[in-house]
Amino acid sequence: MPTQMFGNLQETLPETQTKSLSHLFNDHSVSIGIPKESTFQENRVPLTPAAVKFLSENGHRIVLEAGAGKNANFSDHQFSEAGAEITSDITKVFGCDSILKIDPPTSKEIDLMKPGQLLISALQINQLDAVLLKKLMDKKINAMAYEFLQDDSGALPIIRAMSEIAGTASILIAAEYLNNTHIGKGELLGGFAGVPPTQVVVIGAGAVGEFATKAALGLGANVKIFDNNMYRLRRIQKSFGFHLYTSTIQPIVLRSALERADVVIGALAGNTARCPVVVSEDMVMNMRPNSVLIDVAIDRGGNFETSELTNHEKPIFKKHEVIHYCVPNIASRVSRTASYALSNVFSPMLDEMAQAGGFADFLRLKPGIRKGTYLYRGSLTNKSLADKFGIKYHDMDLMIGMFM
Repeated sequence: MPTQMFGNLQETLPETQTKSLSHLFNDHSVSIGIPKESTFQENRVPLTPAAVKFLSENGHRIVLEAGAGKNANFSDHQFSEAGAEITSDITKVFGCDSILKIDPPTSKEIDLMKPGQLLISALQINQLDAVLLKKLMDKKINAMAYEFLQDDSGALPIIRAMSEIAGTASILIAAEYLNNTHIGKGELLGGFAGVPPTQVVVIGAGAVGEFATKAALGLGANVKIFDNNMYRLRRIQKSFGFHLYTSTIQPIVLRSALERADVVIGALAGNTARCPVVVSEDMVMNMRPNSVLIDVAIDRGGNFETSELTNHEKPIFKKHEVIHYCVPNIASRVSRTASYALSNVFSPMLDEMAQAGGFADFLRLKPGIRKGTYLYRGSLTNKSLADKFGIKYHDMDLMIGMFM
């Protein structure tokens, strides 16, 4: 991306006369605006009514756009009873000191934001628009990407929660598409007395693979897990017992397992922006007719050479007589559960941030929050983004020291 797109933004630190971020949390309270998500098929909401009640009772103000929780089956009345202010005026939502969203803000939403505001949302670095990033920088926005936030143990709580949900859901989805209703083989996923158990192959032994394995084993299926990370393979085998089949990703061994599989879950992330393709088209061609592929890694390109992006309205296609499910946002399919999982992270974090005295003080106290912050007073503090767009990178630790 051309560096000149950002003009003089790349060379300037935020002005020292910018107001202290402590004004965002007067009297250890915070105002939080939650707009209705406009992204296609995004059904989650970042706070549930129970979380709103917790924050409201601790003195915080929640302003929710009408209908924001509808697709997660939370009514405006439930939010109102919990203490939220419900409004159809989006400017009131964006008038709050902090904005809490699921997906990254749109151009229109950024126009409604005010200088110095705190934005908490996804970043989606692979799809990030340079023009939108520039607009956020121009407004001196403080922005946190929840997929990079770390807890005190160094784990990624949001990513972990959504991965666990996606792993469990992937097996339930596979069960749907094995039956006759969805052009499947007419089989029940799992084990049944006198009937051979379903053969499930899980590629990737991370959180998604772990919970897919847990769900499949719970239904009585036979599971084989492939990963090149021996630590993960040992951990998952220790969790489920040494009778579990595990293997490194060797093409000959994987091909043999796929030929016998009824269900294959792709959940291998890799260490680059594009996840590795480990199942070739030739391997897919040799699979059983009407077997089911669930590519959970499709949001980063997918693990199968035959994968093509789909959505919740048209989630599947057939290729070489194999059913492919390639929806990138599986957690949105179970939006109510996913919303509870998000609330479990966001509500205590926001309250703790206010009690700490503000965003700047919270940054000093919490290294994991610094890891998730990519804009501080409009300056870019994420090295990957700086390299991608050719913008000057500012070290977060040095910036915090400047504004103490």
